[in-house]
Amino acid sequence: MIIGPLIPLVVAAVTALPAPAVQRSVSLEMANALTDAALAACHAMNRDAVVAVVDRGGNLMALQRGDSIGPHNTRAAERKAFTAFSTKTSTSALAERAATDPGSRNLANVPELVLLGGGLPIVHAGEVIGGIGVAGSGGSASDEQCASAALATLAP
Repeated sequence: MIIGPLIPLVVAAVTALPAPAVQRSVSLEMANALTDAALAACHAMNRDAVVAVVDRGGNLMALQRGDSIGPHNTRAAERKAFTAFSTKTSTSALAERAATDPGSRNLANVPELVLLGGGLPIVHAGEVIGGIGVAGSGGSASDEQCASAALATLAP
C-alpha cells in the first residue's frame, strides 16, 4: 500500500511553521546619529537637553544627556520616545488630544505615557520603527524642535 511512505510528507506539510515576521527597527548606529543630531539642533538654539531613542520594541537604544540638565529629564526623554513610538503620534498632539477630547482624557492616567511635547515617532518607508524624545531644553516646543531637526537628517 502507498499510504505508509506518504505519512511523513503529510506530517511535514501540516507541521511546517510560518515564516517569521520581517520588521525594520532602529539600529544602534541610527539611534546614535539621531541623538547627536538632536543635541546639535538644541545647541544651535543655545540650549542643552537629554535625548533618548527607542526601537520598535520600546527598548532604549541611545541616550545622551547634556552636562547641565536635571536628572528628571532623563526619564522624561525616554518616556516621550516610548509614548511617541507606542501611540505612533507626536507627544504634543497626544497632549492636545487628551486636553480637548473627552474620550481621550484618560490617556493622562496611563503610567507608561508622557503627555508633554518633545516626542516624535521615527518613520522609515512609511512604517513606525521607533521613537525619539527630547527633554530639558526649556519647554515642550523647543524639545520638539530638536527632535524634529534630528528626524530631518534621516535619509528618505
